[in-house]
Amino acid sequence: MAREEEEEELIVDGPKEVDMFTSVRCLGYLSSINLLVAVCVGMYVRWEVTSEPMILVIFILGLFVLGIASILHYYFAMEKASLSLFHLWFGFLLGLLCFLSSPALVSNVKELVTNYLLLASVIMKTVWAITERVCSSIRYKPTLLTSAELLQLLGFGIASTTMHLHMSVAIIGLVVALGALIVDLRMKSLLALPNLVCFALVTSLVFFQALGITANPYALGCYLGRLLCEPVLDVYFSGLGPSERWMPVLSLGKVWRRLSLLPLSVTELAFFVLAALKLGHLELWYLVIPGFCLFGLFWSICHIILLITIWGFHTKLSECQKAWRAQRSSSRSLDQVMASRGIRHFCLISERLVFFSLLSTGILGAVSWQPSNGLFLSALLVVLPLESLTHGLFHELGSCLGGTSVGYALVIPTAYTSDADSYSTPACQPINFSLIHLRLHAPHLSLSRPCF
Repeated sequence: MAREEEEEELIVDGPKEVDMFTSVRCLGYLSSINLLVAVCVGMYVRWEVTSEPMILVIFILGLFVLGIASILHYYFAMEKASLSLFHLWFGFLLGLLCFLSSPALVSNVKELVTNYLLLASVIMKTVWAITERVCSSIRYKPTLLTSAELLQLLGFGIASTTMHLHMSVAIIGLVVALGALIVDLRMKSLLALPNLVCFALVTSLVFFQALGITANPYALGCYLGRLLCEPVLDVYFSGLGPSERWMPVLSLGKVWRRLSLLPLSVTELAFFVLAALKLGHLELWYLVIPGFCLFGLFWSICHIILLITIWGFHTKLSECQKAWRAQRSSSRSLDQVMASRGIRHFCLISERLVFFSLLSTGILGAVSWQPSNGLFLSALLVVLPLESLTHGLFHELGSCLGGTSVGYALVIPTAYTSDADSYSTPACQPINFSLIHLRLHAPHLSLSRPCF
């Protein structure tokens, strides 16, 4: 009996079924490991070909930072700090792989291996993101940019400082445009996908040629693909409602929302100044000068109205927040307070005004198109998603919020007649008409028609 019990203990149980969440996490880890190997091989081959000691120093420093991140994660349980270092350095190293490209690397076998590893990494990342969403193993939270995305954008921008000043400024502008595009996609703005197509075309066909940089397409594609795959998929898979998606904006304080107008105004002004540089190109002066004067005036008027509209929206939103905080004891939500204070009507009007601003930006960009000016291209790519976000905000709030409508009714007094078993008007009494003023809460009522 004892021998039988020992034999039963020695029998190995059959393989247990691995849960779906663990499999998905393993796929994500495999994507990161692929990226790590690709970055290491890519940095090594660049040092081997160019014999630049700075590349070797950066490579060793990157491995050192990776070791520190691993120690923080596994020995001190500081997961957020380790992941922050990880994403920051990978953004930086991917930027270096993108910018440190030379014709001597084209025929190098190690460079070919690096390119295939980068391609495999972005494919695995995409499959991982799709699997997470299909299996419903992801929990959506209202956010504009995740910390990983922000740190990778920051790392890529830091990598651009290794180049000349005007190139660095243009690439930093491209990074800001990429961040705005990610927010635009995550908010499901109406024009987010056209902005994505515009960004892809300008970046791949014109931008780096304007700067005179031969960027590594695999490193650039890996960087953009890893950042954009989740926001693009969330356009379809995200189940957050409009007010939930925009809650990070709607819940901001009054001061921060007002201060957000300052960088927007500076960006718009910088775009207009860079567009005006087209006037220095006198090849087609008889078309450029009148066109810029006409559409520049139209752009200026539209954007002055845009800034006034955004300021008015912030004022109304501050009033709604104040009223909501005063009534927090009741069950009314911020959406209901905004609906009762006419935000929907304001957004329906503002949506059309912002659309004209966006249209004027597109026309002015086409009239003053400068394919050899990287600063102009980056400014255009920044302005378009910012205005698209504003248009999307007004469009979403105008569609989802309730509204108020005024209705009028004529009430005729009646008397009950038992013989006819019906209601009738008293014969001996004059008919008194009462005009009743009704104020209704109508979630999807058109404001152009009264509600009876």
